[in-house]
Amino acid sequence: MTANELRQKYLEFFRAQGHQVMESASLIPENDPTVLFTTAGMHPLVPYLMGENHPAGKRLVSVQKCIRTGDIDEVGDLTHLTFFEMLGNWSLGDYFKHEAINWSYEFLTDKKYLGLDKNKLAISVFAGDNDAPFDQESYDEWIKLGIAPERIAKLGKDDNWWGPAGQTGPCGPDTEMFYWTGEDEAPKTFTKDKRWVEIWNDVFMAYNKNADGSYTELAQKNVDTGMGLERTLCVVNNISDLYQADLFLPLIKELEKLSGKKYADDPKAFRIIADHIKAAVFIMGDSKGVAPSNTDQGYVVRRLIRRAIRYGRMIGIKTDFTSLLGKIVIDNYQGQYAELKKNENFVDDNFIKEENKFSQTLEQGLKKFNQLKEISGQTAFDLYQTYGFPIEMTTELAKEKNLAVDIEAFNQAANQHQELSRTAAAGKFKGGLADHTESVTKLHTATHLLLAALRKVLGDHVYQKGSNITADRLRLDFSHPDKLTPEQIKQIEALVNDAIKQALPVTWQEMSLEEAKTIGAMGVFESKYDERVKVYTVGDAAKPFSREICGGPHVSNTSELGSFKIIKEEASSAGVRRLKATINN
Repeated sequence: MTANELRQKYLEFFRAQGHQVMESASLIPENDPTVLFTTAGMHPLVPYLMGENHPAGKRLVSVQKCIRTGDIDEVGDLTHLTFFEMLGNWSLGDYFKHEAINWSYEFLTDKKYLGLDKNKLAISVFAGDNDAPFDQESYDEWIKLGIAPERIAKLGKDDNWWGPAGQTGPCGPDTEMFYWTGEDEAPKTFTKDKRWVEIWNDVFMAYNKNADGSYTELAQKNVDTGMGLERTLCVVNNISDLYQADLFLPLIKELEKLSGKKYADDPKAFRIIADHIKAAVFIMGDSKGVAPSNTDQGYVVRRLIRRAIRYGRMIGIKTDFTSLLGKIVIDNYQGQYAELKKNENFVDDNFIKEENKFSQTLEQGLKKFNQLKEISGQTAFDLYQTYGFPIEMTTELAKEKNLAVDIEAFNQAANQHQELSRTAAAGKFKGGLADHTESVTKLHTATHLLLAALRKVLGDHVYQKGSNITADRLRLDFSHPDKLTPEQIKQIEALVNDAIKQALPVTWQEMSLEEAKTIGAMGVFESKYDERVKVYTVGDAAKPFSREICGGPHVSNTSELGSFKIIKEEASSAGVRRLKATINN
């Protein structure tokens, strides 16, 4: 079975069960300062899991692009990936355990779908504790489907409880499905043997965790399921190494040509290069594409590309290669993700620039490194500043030579020079619930006003290329080739402040994407035309100040925003400028 066939079968199965198919959301989350990337299928759905009505209804299904940066150092084994696709289906207060479990079983075992051997299935369910009881309902459903009791493990919160993603929020027990991948017959009893591979997880969000650590039942009980595309593909095709599946094989074969080596000669290096190039392509080629830089998502892209280049040199690749591999990724995925082909030139240009920049200093940097007997924090920072070595690369090289790196001293040196990504230093690489505090809500609404003002002052070529909102400020990246003049900044500020003084109403309507486009709503058109969206209008409906497709939190009137001030204007990447701004109540 190919990846395309698996995606199609999954979507068709749940469409037949009354689910609305959603296109994958952007990898760059909106309105969530706690996370750099979309890390799971549920991430774009947080407001709806909390009770807000979704425009497409209560039953949803998608194949979601995901990036998880916490595992970058683990990439190189058989299972860890930076970029992956998550198959997911949701019930927003509609069906619950009975339907979710029975559909999971049907999709896994029916020959029309995955056709897996039911005798190789094992299950885990929540055992119960002081916060919530044993999940008897899920257990009983699996027994009815013919799963033997000894194949159903009753496990605690560490194994069978999802969430909350933050300190508080929706959470609940889950039931996980495992498949025996050993060559011998599946054992009668389910254990934590690694040959039992987890392939699907059905989460039953029935509780809310409160600030005091207690749990209360949710009024709206949701189902949130996740099945990793790449891992499932391996199980279905009886492949133990996912880098030998169709989503990676073209990259591996090209690397063999470029290096003159075989995959079996150094599988770890081949895997790291293939994984990192693919992840970099998807981040740069996203509808809100991000270029390599020293901050936030751009820092991750830079780290991925540079690590791939270093491993490329280790396996004997002498010439530039990242752009070539990037094209292979785009060709392989363009049928599923049209934005990659659309942004191909941007991806290609950034690969070439980054490889040229890093290749010039890599050899010198490695020579310098190999002369070191110890690595102080200042030395690590010098390697970063002079040779462009991310601290993670220095740490990795040091580990290979059994040397230690003083990370704390490195961070002190980096902070003094304000060179290193603040995000990396703070460890901002983990997921979390979207921040819907009053401050973030106001700043998010102000971002709408800012984008509208930019288009009025600079022209219709201006589109949002990314945003990040914290409790203190907003940041907006937008398409524009030139540095803004002081006069332009004053004009933009004046327009936003005037819109605030006018006390304009902020209203929203649900409509089809086709209707939203017809009335001129701004937005990243990454959804299907038959999907319903929310359109937020600021001002008079006949002649609005701003009109955007959006799912985030908003104030009800611009008068709530106070005064608006731009605090910084700078370049973000080629053809993209960045503004930071605050509001003062």
